[in-house]
Amino acid sequence: MGERRHVSRSTTEQSKRHGAPPPRRPAKPDEIFTDHLNGLFPPLKFPSELAARILTHASHPAAFHGHNAQFAFIGRRVLESYLLLLLASSPHLKPSHDLQEIVSSVLNTYFLGEHIGSKWGLGRVMRWTPTIAAEMLKDEARVDKMKLLKDVGLYKVQGDAATAVLGAIFQQFGASVAHRVFHTRMLPRLLLPQGGLPVCFHADVHEACARLGGSQGRLVLDSDLPVQELGAVQQEEKRQALEVPKRTSRQTLPH
Repeated sequence: MGERRHVSRSTTEQSKRHGAPPPRRPAKPDEIFTDHLNGLFPPLKFPSELAARILTHASHPAAFHGHNAQFAFIGRRVLESYLLLLLASSPHLKPSHDLQEIVSSVLNTYFLGEHIGSKWGLGRVMRWTPTIAAEMLKDEARVDKMKLLKDVGLYKVQGDAATAVLGAIFQQFGASVAHRVFHTRMLPRLLLPQGGLPVCFHADVHEACARLGGSQGRLVLDSDLPVQELGAVQQEEKRQALEVPKRTSRQTLPH
Protein backbone atom coordinates (compact mmCIF):
# COMPACT_ATOMS: atom_id res chain seq x y z
CA MET A 1 0.00 0.00 0.00
CA GLY A 2 2.86 2.38 0.90
CA GLU A 3 4.53 1.78 -2.47
CA ARG A 4 1.30 2.61 -4.34
CA ARG A 5 0.92 5.87 -2.43
CA HIS A 6 4.54 6.75 -3.24
CA VAL A 7 3.94 6.19 -6.97
CA SER A 8 0.76 8.28 -6.84
CA ARG A 9 2.56 11.20 -5.17
CA SER A 10 5.45 10.90 -7.60
CA THR A 11 3.08 10.96 -10.59
CA THR A 12 1.28 13.99 -9.22
CA GLU A 13 4.55 15.83 -8.59
CA GLN A 14 5.74 15.06 -12.13
CA SER A 15 2.46 16.36 -13.54
CA LYS A 16 2.88 19.60 -11.60
CA ARG A 17 6.50 20.03 -12.71
CA HIS A 18 5.64 19.50 -16.38
CA GLY A 19 2.54 21.66 -16.18
CA ALA A 20 0.21 18.77 -17.05
CA PRO A 21 -3.41 19.23 -15.94
CA PRO A 22 -4.65 16.91 -13.18
CA PRO A 23 -6.79 13.93 -14.24
CA ARG A 24 -10.36 14.96 -14.97
CA ARG A 25 -13.08 13.63 -12.72
CA PRO A 26 -15.56 11.49 -14.69
CA ALA A 27 -18.80 13.38 -15.24
CA LYS A 28 -21.80 12.16 -13.28
CA PRO A 29 -24.86 11.05 -15.30
CA ASP A 30 -26.88 14.09 -14.19
CA GLU A 31 -24.05 16.38 -15.30
CA ILE A 32 -24.02 14.75 -18.72
CA PHE A 33 -27.73 15.42 -19.11
CA THR A 34 -27.59 19.03 -17.98
CA ASP A 35 -24.44 19.79 -19.98
CA HIS A 36 -26.03 18.41 -23.13
CA LEU A 37 -29.29 20.35 -22.83
CA ASN A 38 -27.60 23.54 -21.66
CA GLY A 39 -25.30 23.30 -24.66
CA LEU A 40 -28.24 22.92 -27.04
CA PHE A 41 -30.28 25.82 -25.70
CA PRO A 42 -28.10 28.55 -24.21
CA PRO A 43 -28.66 30.50 -22.03
CA LEU A 44 -31.25 28.13 -20.53
CA LYS A 45 -30.07 26.27 -17.43
CA PHE A 46 -31.83 22.97 -16.87
CA PRO A 47 -32.00 21.68 -13.27
CA SER A 48 -30.26 18.30 -13.00
CA GLU A 49 -33.39 16.42 -11.95
CA LEU A 50 -35.38 17.90 -14.83
CA ALA A 51 -32.66 17.10 -17.38
CA ALA A 52 -32.46 13.51 -16.15
CA ARG A 53 -36.21 13.05 -16.56
CA ILE A 54 -36.22 14.58 -20.04
CA LEU A 55 -33.52 12.18 -21.23
CA THR A 56 -34.84 9.02 -19.55
CA HIS A 57 -37.28 6.90 -21.54
CA ALA A 58 -39.90 4.76 -19.84
CA SER A 59 -38.20 1.63 -21.23
CA HIS A 60 -35.09 2.12 -19.07
CA PRO A 61 -34.78 0.69 -15.52
CA ALA A 62 -33.94 4.18 -14.23
CA ALA A 63 -37.44 5.26 -15.26
CA PHE A 64 -38.50 4.07 -11.81
CA HIS A 65 -37.14 7.39 -10.55
CA GLY A 66 -38.86 9.43 -13.25
CA HIS A 67 -39.09 9.50 -17.04
CA ASN A 68 -40.12 11.83 -19.84
CA ALA A 69 -43.64 10.60 -20.69
CA GLN A 70 -45.42 13.49 -18.96
CA PHE A 71 -43.21 16.10 -20.60
CA ALA A 72 -43.66 14.40 -23.98
CA PHE A 73 -47.43 14.62 -23.56
CA ILE A 74 -47.22 18.34 -22.78
CA GLY A 75 -44.73 18.92 -25.57
CA ARG A 76 -46.93 17.28 -28.19
CA ARG A 77 -49.85 19.53 -27.25
CA VAL A 78 -47.57 22.56 -27.44
CA LEU A 79 -46.22 21.48 -30.84
CA GLU A 80 -49.71 20.94 -32.21
CA SER A 81 -50.93 24.30 -30.91
CA TYR A 82 -48.03 26.30 -32.36
CA LEU A 83 -48.18 24.52 -35.71
CA LEU A 84 -51.95 24.96 -36.02
CA LEU A 85 -51.61 28.66 -35.20
CA LEU A 86 -49.02 29.06 -37.94
CA LEU A 87 -51.12 27.20 -40.50
CA ALA A 88 -54.36 28.97 -39.59
CA SER A 89 -52.75 32.40 -39.95
CA SER A 90 -51.03 31.60 -43.25
CA PRO A 91 -52.27 33.37 -46.41
CA HIS A 92 -51.35 30.18 -48.27
CA LEU A 93 -53.94 28.07 -46.46
CA LYS A 94 -56.64 26.73 -48.78
CA PRO A 95 -59.97 25.01 -48.08
CA SER A 96 -58.53 21.86 -49.63
CA HIS A 97 -55.84 21.60 -46.95
CA ASP A 98 -56.49 19.04 -44.22
CA LEU A 99 -54.95 20.62 -41.12
CA GLN A 100 -55.12 17.48 -39.01
CA GLU A 101 -53.43 15.43 -41.71
CA ILE A 102 -50.65 18.01 -42.06
CA VAL A 103 -50.10 18.18 -38.31
CA SER A 104 -50.10 14.40 -37.99
CA SER A 105 -47.53 14.05 -40.77
CA VAL A 106 -45.18 16.83 -39.65
CA LEU A 107 -45.28 15.87 -35.97
CA ASN A 108 -44.98 12.13 -36.49
CA THR A 109 -42.88 10.80 -33.62
CA TYR A 110 -40.48 8.85 -35.85
CA PHE A 111 -40.11 11.86 -38.15
CA LEU A 112 -39.29 14.13 -35.21
CA GLY A 113 -36.85 11.58 -33.86
CA GLU A 114 -35.01 11.27 -37.16
CA HIS A 115 -34.76 14.96 -38.02
CA ILE A 116 -34.89 16.75 -34.65
CA GLY A 117 -33.71 14.16 -32.15
CA SER A 118 -30.74 13.13 -34.29
CA LYS A 119 -29.75 16.75 -34.92
CA TRP A 120 -29.83 17.41 -31.18
CA GLY A 121 -27.79 14.26 -30.49
CA LEU A 122 -30.34 12.93 -28.03
CA GLY A 123 -29.56 9.29 -28.80
CA ARG A 124 -25.99 9.74 -27.52
CA VAL A 125 -27.06 10.71 -24.02
CA MET A 126 -30.50 9.18 -23.53
CA ARG A 127 -31.24 6.33 -21.17
CA TRP A 128 -33.44 3.79 -22.94
CA THR A 129 -33.70 0.09 -23.78
CA PRO A 130 -33.67 -1.05 -27.46
CA THR A 131 -36.61 -3.14 -28.64
CA ILE A 132 -34.42 -5.90 -30.16
CA ALA A 133 -31.83 -8.21 -28.67
CA ALA A 134 -28.26 -6.99 -28.26
CA GLU A 135 -27.01 -9.83 -30.49
CA MET A 136 -28.83 -8.30 -33.46
CA LEU A 137 -27.08 -5.00 -32.88
CA LYS A 138 -23.71 -6.76 -33.24
CA ASP A 139 -24.69 -8.58 -36.43
CA GLU A 140 -22.22 -7.32 -39.03
CA ALA A 141 -24.54 -8.51 -41.79
CA ARG A 142 -26.95 -5.71 -40.93
CA VAL A 143 -25.83 -3.16 -43.49
CA ASP A 144 -29.08 -1.18 -43.65
CA LYS A 145 -28.27 1.25 -40.86
CA MET A 146 -31.42 3.34 -41.32
CA LYS A 147 -33.64 0.27 -41.03
CA LEU A 148 -31.67 -0.93 -38.02
CA LEU A 149 -32.20 2.37 -36.21
CA LYS A 150 -35.93 2.09 -36.84
CA ASP A 151 -35.96 -1.55 -35.73
CA VAL A 152 -34.32 -0.82 -32.39
CA GLY A 153 -36.73 2.06 -31.78
CA LEU A 154 -34.12 4.84 -31.72
CA TYR A 155 -36.15 7.28 -33.80
CA LYS A 156 -39.21 6.61 -31.65
CA VAL A 157 -37.47 7.34 -28.35
CA GLN A 158 -35.64 10.32 -29.86
CA GLY A 159 -38.98 11.68 -31.05
CA ASP A 160 -40.46 11.23 -27.59
CA ALA A 161 -37.43 12.97 -26.11
CA ALA A 162 -37.65 15.87 -28.57
CA THR A 163 -41.27 16.52 -27.63
CA ALA A 164 -40.35 16.10 -23.96
CA VAL A 165 -37.67 18.77 -24.35
CA LEU A 166 -40.24 21.27 -25.62
CA GLY A 167 -42.74 20.26 -22.95
CA ALA A 168 -40.17 20.73 -20.21
CA ILE A 169 -39.09 24.09 -21.63
CA PHE A 170 -42.73 25.18 -21.74
CA GLN A 171 -43.26 24.18 -18.11
CA GLN A 172 -39.90 25.32 -16.71
CA PHE A 173 -39.12 28.46 -18.73
CA GLY A 174 -42.52 29.54 -20.05
CA ALA A 175 -44.55 29.71 -23.26
CA SER A 176 -42.52 32.58 -24.73
CA VAL A 177 -39.28 30.59 -24.66
CA ALA A 178 -40.99 27.43 -25.94
CA HIS A 179 -42.49 29.46 -28.79
CA ARG A 180 -39.03 30.65 -29.85
CA VAL A 181 -37.57 27.14 -29.63
CA PHE A 182 -40.36 25.83 -31.85
CA HIS A 183 -39.97 28.49 -34.54
CA THR A 184 -36.17 28.77 -34.58
CA ARG A 185 -34.83 25.32 -33.55
CA MET A 186 -37.52 22.86 -34.60
CA LEU A 187 -39.91 23.75 -37.41
CA PRO A 188 -37.24 25.00 -39.88
CA ARG A 189 -35.68 21.51 -39.74
CA LEU A 190 -38.94 19.91 -40.85
CA LEU A 191 -39.09 21.56 -44.28
CA LEU A 192 -38.35 18.37 -46.20
CA PRO A 193 -39.59 17.05 -49.55
CA GLN A 194 -41.10 13.92 -48.02
CA GLY A 195 -43.07 13.90 -44.80
CA GLY A 196 -42.33 17.49 -43.92
CA LEU A 197 -44.45 20.59 -44.04
CA PRO A 198 -46.02 21.27 -47.48
CA VAL A 199 -43.90 23.58 -49.62
CA CYS A 200 -46.58 26.28 -49.78
CA PHE A 201 -46.05 26.97 -46.05
CA HIS A 202 -42.25 27.14 -46.14
CA ALA A 203 -42.21 30.91 -46.62
CA ASP A 204 -44.31 31.32 -43.47
CA VAL A 205 -41.82 29.24 -41.49
CA HIS A 206 -38.83 31.22 -42.77
CA GLU A 207 -40.58 34.50 -42.01
CA ALA A 208 -41.45 33.47 -38.45
CA CYS A 209 -37.90 32.22 -37.85
CA ALA A 210 -36.36 35.43 -39.18
CA ARG A 211 -38.71 37.55 -37.10
CA LEU A 212 -37.43 35.81 -33.96
CA GLY A 213 -33.76 36.28 -34.83
CA GLY A 214 -33.06 33.31 -37.08
CA SER A 215 -31.86 29.79 -36.28
CA GLN A 216 -29.53 31.15 -33.57
CA GLY A 217 -31.89 33.82 -32.28
CA ARG A 218 -32.03 34.59 -28.58
CA LEU A 219 -34.31 32.27 -26.64
CA VAL A 220 -34.61 34.52 -23.61
CA LEU A 221 -35.20 38.25 -23.81
CA ASP A 222 -34.61 40.68 -20.96
CA SER A 223 -38.35 41.08 -20.57
CA ASP A 224 -38.67 37.33 -19.86
CA LEU A 225 -36.38 37.46 -16.81
CA PRO A 226 -36.81 38.96 -13.36
CA VAL A 227 -34.41 41.80 -12.62
CA GLN A 228 -32.23 39.69 -10.32
CA GLU A 229 -31.50 37.22 -13.14
CA LEU A 230 -30.28 39.77 -15.65
CA GLY A 231 -26.58 39.72 -16.42
CA ALA A 232 -24.31 42.02 -14.46
CA VAL A 233 -23.48 44.02 -17.56
CA GLN A 234 -27.13 44.58 -18.40
CA GLN A 235 -27.84 45.66 -14.84
CA GLU A 236 -24.99 48.15 -14.96
CA GLU A 237 -26.17 49.53 -18.28
CA LYS A 238 -29.66 50.03 -16.91
CA ARG A 239 -28.30 51.68 -13.77
CA GLN A 240 -26.21 54.09 -15.80
CA ALA A 241 -29.13 54.85 -18.07
CA LEU A 242 -31.26 55.75 -15.06
CA GLU A 243 -28.51 57.90 -13.58
CA VAL A 244 -28.30 60.17 -16.63
CA PRO A 245 -31.70 61.86 -16.22
CA LYS A 246 -31.07 62.24 -12.48
CA ARG A 247 -27.79 64.07 -13.07
CA THR A 248 -29.41 66.19 -15.76
CA SER A 249 -32.29 67.17 -13.50
CA ARG A 250 -29.89 68.14 -10.71
CA GLN A 251 -27.89 70.30 -13.08
CA THR A 252 -30.97 72.18 -14.29
CA LEU A 253 -32.39 72.89 -10.84
CA PRO A 254 -32.29 76.62 -9.92
CA HIS A 255 -29.94 77.59 -7.08
